[in-house]
Amino acid sequence: IHVISLGAGVQSSCMSLMAAAGEITPMPTAAIFADTQDEPASVYRWLDWLEPRLPFPVHRVTQGSLSKTALKMKTTKDGRRFTPTNIPFYTRGADGTLGKIVLRGCTRDFKLNPIFRKIRNLVGVTGKRTRGIIAIQWVGISLDEVSRMKTSRHHWLGVRWPLIDAQITRHDCLRWMEAQGFPKPPRSACVYCPFHNNAEWRRLKTEEPAEFEKAVQFEKAVQFEKANSQNFASTPFLHRSCKPLGEVDFSTDIEKGQG
Repeated sequence: IHVISLGAGVQSSCMSLMAAAGEITPMPTAAIFADTQDEPASVYRWLDWLEPRLPFPVHRVTQGSLSKTALKMKTTKDGRRFTPTNIPFYTRGADGTLGKIVLRGCTRDFKLNPIFRKIRNLVGVTGKRTRGIIAIQWVGISLDEVSRMKTSRHHWLGVRWPLIDAQITRHDCLRWMEAQGFPKPPRSACVYCPFHNNAEWRRLKTEEPAEFEKAVQFEKAVQFEKANSQNFASTPFLHRSCKPLGEVDFSTDIEKGQG
């Protein structure tokens, strides 16, 4: 079977609609949207618009709330308290040293793994022993993002990049959407994603202020929990400047190559 990994952003949405129009073949069996429960409202509205325009089902799967998991205090067997560090925060140490958490457990645990489980469910495989490729996963990476291409970590799953095969860039996706009379898809990412550039933080603050405020409050909550845990000595931040998100001037504090 062929299954689309639907992030509900520009590329994956365009890829899905092109498949629906018969411009990419074969027709997918389904699309899967992995919901962290922390996407901005614009993404959920877009998904509601997109679903009825696709001739194949869209399965929404979730591992639960990423933000609640990140704030959940746990205790080791020897009594030490800690919170999971599965979001790539920027950090500032007590001595002022700046750093960044490299691991992206959020993507693995709340995006990839739920999609893999659903694919196995769709093909009726429940055990770990599987011979040969049983599904092809379509990933919406465009020609301008070839560096993001990765082969499958699972022997039972093949990966295909239809946009790259068709030499389509992100800009081409937007032009195709416009030519069909479709609205422009939103950027798909958690409201508090540290990978937001200044342009996206500005957009969120201006166009979706309630969602931006969620990110501000989430940062404060994470800092409070980390300060009371015993596995994290630095202070986490969402913006690379390591300033409180609510105090960053996104019109001037522009990272190199972004904004």
